[in-house]
Amino acid sequence: MTPLGHRWLGAAWLVLVMTAMAAAQPSLSGFVALDVRGFPHRPSFPQQDTNQVLPSFLLQPEFYYDWPNGNNHLTVVPMARLDFSDDRRRRFDLREFNWLHAAPTWDVLVGIGKVFWGVTESRHLVDVINQTDLVEDSDGEEKLGQPMLRLALARDWGTLTFFVLPYFRQPTYPGGEGRLRPPLLVDTDSAQFESSMEEWHPDVAVRWSHALGDWDVAAGYFSGTSREPRLTLDIRDDGEPRLIPVYDQMDQASLELQWTVEAWLWKLEAITRWGNDDRFSAVVAGFEYTFFNLLGTTLDLGVLGEYLYDGRSASAPGTPFENDVFVGARLAFNDVGSTSILAGGIVDDKSGATFALIEASRRIGDRWTIELEARAFLNVPSTDLLYSVRKDDYVQLRLSRFF
Repeated sequence: MTPLGHRWLGAAWLVLVMTAMAAAQPSLSGFVALDVRGFPHRPSFPQQDTNQVLPSFLLQPEFYYDWPNGNNHLTVVPMARLDFSDDRRRRFDLREFNWLHAAPTWDVLVGIGKVFWGVTESRHLVDVINQTDLVEDSDGEEKLGQPMLRLALARDWGTLTFFVLPYFRQPTYPGGEGRLRPPLLVDTDSAQFESSMEEWHPDVAVRWSHALGDWDVAAGYFSGTSREPRLTLDIRDDGEPRLIPVYDQMDQASLELQWTVEAWLWKLEAITRWGNDDRFSAVVAGFEYTFFNLLGTTLDLGVLGEYLYDGRSASAPGTPFENDVFVGARLAFNDVGSTSILAGGIVDDKSGATFALIEASRRIGDRWTIELEARAFLNVPSTDLLYSVRKDDYVQLRLSRFF
């Protein structure tokens, strides 16, 4: 599609949205946040910002429009980040911008949406629809909005959901001054694609999910552009090295299982993926056991353990989680402020390299929340993919005001 075609398509969608809004009942919510990141170590690379305290602001309003009949919904969720260090972190994005029509046994969604697949804590192997937003968070939890057509059919034997994804979005990468980045800058403007249609290759996916007594089961299939690029070394005309992302076509079959029995949650995510003349399998499996009303208090303590295996070859996009173990604990205070703390770490079975994390949050009144996030990279050898961020341990404090 030509740039002129893109503009006409965008204009037509805007007219449709404005017409729909005229007949809808609007509501506005969202939040504004101040993030302050503190880095105890100096960065690894000379271009990076040497300030140890880096503030930024985040605005994410949420507009909802419901038709009086209750069958149609319009959702618009933009976000804007103002960062004083990394120019690639200063940006605007549409997390969601879609119309949903809901019927008793089916629904259809058109526009930009967010979809989550997965059940495990440490890594979401099967989560393949939305692209990762690495400049927001390094743990892969933050996702970009994905253009899609989604059709879901609800039946007695489960829910069957079909996806058509007409446009591919690249992951975001920090800029030269940013922290938590590869040793060389990733040049997304020079990205290469196996498909001659490049970003416009129509990806497709289907997922079946069902609750069978104590079991939650889901199986999925995806065919299209890989969400993980291979990063290849290239030298620019001025002699400066850079990394070029290469996006292969791939197929992936996935399985999700969660078994709830008394205080136990047993979890499994497994995939088999093929493409680029390579096929591999990966799995994350583990449990969460909760001690309710710990020592006669209102505290609930969840103990987590997971094993991570990834059998990909050297020709596939790299991963630091080839043979690792995750252990952690989740403490819920069950108080008026919904205070909670999650702490844990992923340890490489061979090298002992450790990715440690702490996440804590508490609501203050009806409008405010405070969140603490800490990340640390310990005992990372030079052969590990995390070696470039070994000095990027940080603590982030977020103060959010909801409206």
